Amino acid sequence: MHFSELTTLDDLAKIYPQHILERFPIAGKGPFNDMDDQQWNSWTWQQKARLTNLEGLAKVIDLTDEITNDFNDCDQLFNMAITPYYANLMDRSDPNCPIRLQGIPKKEELTVLDTDMEDPLAEERDMPVPGVTHRYPDRVLFYITHNCPVYCRHCTRKRKVADPTTTAASKQIDVGLEYISSNPQIRDVIISGGDPLSLNNKRLDYILGRLRQIPHIEVIRLGTRNLVTLPQRIDDEFLTVLQKHQPIHINTHFNHPKEMTRETLFAASKIAHSGATMGNQTVLLKGVNDDPAVMKELCHKLLLMRIRPYYIFQCDQSKGISHFRTPIQTGIKIIESLRGHTSGLAVPHYVIDAPGGGGKIPISPEYIVDEQEDKVVLRNFQREQYTYYLPKKD
Repeated sequence: MHFSELTTLDDLAKIYPQHILERFPIAGKGPFNDMDDQQWNSWTWQQKARLTNLEGLAKVIDLTDEITNDFNDCDQLFNMAITPYYANLMDRSDPNCPIRLQGIPKKEELTVLDTDMEDPLAEERDMPVPGVTHRYPDRVLFYITHNCPVYCRHCTRKRKVADPTTTAASKQIDVGLEYISSNPQIRDVIISGGDPLSLNNKRLDYILGRLRQIPHIEVIRLGTRNLVTLPQRIDDEFLTVLQKHQPIHINTHFNHPKEMTRETLFAASKIAHSGATMGNQTVLLKGVNDDPAVMKELCHKLLLMRIRPYYIFQCDQSKGISHFRTPIQTGIKIIESLRGHTSGLAVPHYVIDAPGGGGKIPISPEYIVDEQEDKVVLRNFQREQYTYYLPKKD
């Protein structure tokens, strides 16, 4: 099937059995029912109609004095912006709704710890030219925009996102492309932001086309949360651009099963039929997904969407997000609950992106019980022990 043959949600029945479709509820329009389908399904309308104030929030949740006060205290520090689609996923009355926690300002964002950092991953330090972080020898992070459909409250790059003074201008993008072109050791480019899909298809086509003309570039990755917050963005014109510049790998960012709707399944299916592969990067967030059962459901549903669970990130030491951070043991417990209890395909890597630019460090349960010169004693997921004998040294 070609992606252009998927025109409505009903077409998913040509691909998936009913019992799988039933695991992905249709989000619909909710309080935005007065919008006609053409408008609702327009990603540019969704961007323009983002909820940015209390009046907008009142359409989707019951306002309280606490919500109002938190909004007024936090909004000037880090603006709120939520697409109507994503806002419609919020529970109207539950303050602990995982979608609300990720989208609505809370007073805890004003707490800045001594250990919090403006640029926790030292992305600015490792920029040989503006907009390109070159830390690992063979790959770079390439920032092409600082805009996003939704300004996630847990965002590592709060210092840039929603700040118009940090926007990557055309000249900056061209300088970045020239740097990548002039460094033959670079083979892998991760396109990031903000959200790269905030740019229009013509601009994305230009950037991907320039990269594909560079002989030493083998891998191109696009990091986007649009499948979660704005699945309407995955239109046929964008998919045609993807097809032109293969191989392309898409990194998505689902954090909770409630974000997985029939609409997101539709968008993921179209990407899969365009030929791109998909992997997911989840951030471990207190109160959102710091529960083994929630994370297992998330990983299982990702595989149903043909998205490989790739990373679980420990929440970074950025300013204003300390209330989302969990103990390291929480992440280890989650990996323990997955390894051996479900297929390896559903087990992501749990990593800490080391503060100060140390890169991704994998964290896992300890499975080596004892290590001697001639053998290693191991334990499995059921904590049963086994001995593996090592080859004799010459």
